[in-house]
Amino acid sequence: MAHQISLAVARRFLAIRHLLAPPRALPAEPESVTAIVDRFGSLQFDPLEVAGRNHDLVLQARIADYRRELTDELLYGRRLLFEAHNKALNLLPTRELPYYRIAWDRGATGWAGRLIEEQAPLAQKLLDAITAEGPKCSADFEREGSIAWYWGPTTAVRAVLEAFAECGRLGLARRDGNRRYYDLVERLFPADLLATRIPEREQRRHKLLSRYRAHGLLGTSGSGELWVGIGPAASRAELRAELVDRGEIVPATVEGLKGQRFVVGDELPVLAQAEREIAAEAVGALARPGDGAPGASFLAPLDPIMWDREALEPLYGFEYRWEVYTPAAKRRWGYYVLPILFGDRLVGRIEPRIDRASKAVRILGLGWETGFDPLAEPGFVAAFADALRAYLQFGNADSLVPPTTRDHKALFGAISSDVPIRRGGGATRPGPAGTALTGRAAVS
Repeated sequence: MAHQISLAVARRFLAIRHLLAPPRALPAEPESVTAIVDRFGSLQFDPLEVAGRNHDLVLQARIADYRRELTDELLYGRRLLFEAHNKALNLLPTRELPYYRIAWDRGATGWAGRLIEEQAPLAQKLLDAITAEGPKCSADFEREGSIAWYWGPTTAVRAVLEAFAECGRLGLARRDGNRRYYDLVERLFPADLLATRIPEREQRRHKLLSRYRAHGLLGTSGSGELWVGIGPAASRAELRAELVDRGEIVPATVEGLKGQRFVVGDELPVLAQAEREIAAEAVGALARPGDGAPGASFLAPLDPIMWDREALEPLYGFEYRWEVYTPAAKRRWGYYVLPILFGDRLVGRIEPRIDRASKAVRILGLGWETGFDPLAEPGFVAAFADALRAYLQFGNADSLVPPTTRDHKALFGAISSDVPIRRGGGATRPGPAGTALTGRAAVS
């Protein structure tokens, strides 16, 4: 029988299981990073760094005093994490590498494999150089002509290196900014791990489970990108049934959400905790999310809790679209905007920029959901100040530049004793109805 979950319980459950109630509660150590990746199965990688890289933002919202070096050491030093495709490019636990070989195998028989065959002399040259001399990036080789690649024309060297990585013959030795250095996979991963072969069906079932682990309350539909690399709907239905039979996911229905949802089997105690807290609140008891004071956090655009965009409106009454690929004139909220979570509610949006030259964080936009008053909401001012302080530290910044319009003057005045404020800002940018989104024009 499916669990019956109210909207209030669903919101509370997601906040707790996403380690956001309270936020930034884990210590700044590598084990916290691995604990988060183990919980979610994967963290989506995106190289854009105007407000911080996506996976770093995910971790910053959950780890106190998070530093990107914690993750980089796990990726390129201890190699307990690796990069591979799962929905998109993700950081994954290295011990699960055999479950993701399907992406390498399909790369070898797909476009990447064909490109290597078509560019055989160049491919052999690159492979020989890396074999003999160690990790290389595209800049280490003479530029060849441009060729067609996934997103458009690119240099042949870069495309072939990426094709080798997609086929599992090369892996990332390290990143230097967005420059990727490749090495032979046999020099990056243990031989027994590379030799392990798992049936394709089992790999696809594991990948499907990883999507439920990431979000925590997915259904059977949603945007197509949620299910990339797993197979057609009929095949997913069979694999999902197997996961239910094995007790790895448990059916649920959520008030206001269409269709069946699924909770990861190991997280039923978390669901029970959410139910207890909401029941206590219903009779007037003080039961805060995760048994702590509500905190505020800025969520990455590709945070796992944001994966199911179609569920955001019925769950939170919140609309969100990552508008980095939307033409500036058509953007509703801004270029790189982060949702603001307070307790278990999505209450607004913030558009920060890390200005490394001046060691400042500039707030280009800030807006609140209709009916939410940040000054009147109990506990929010202190929680918002704490989130800003944490973000300043994350950005290695020593001051905050708020919007200069009057809309937020009282709020930033209220937090000025807790957050170092540097005066200066910009013009008003109109936001959606019900918000006061202010700041400079979005930067692209």
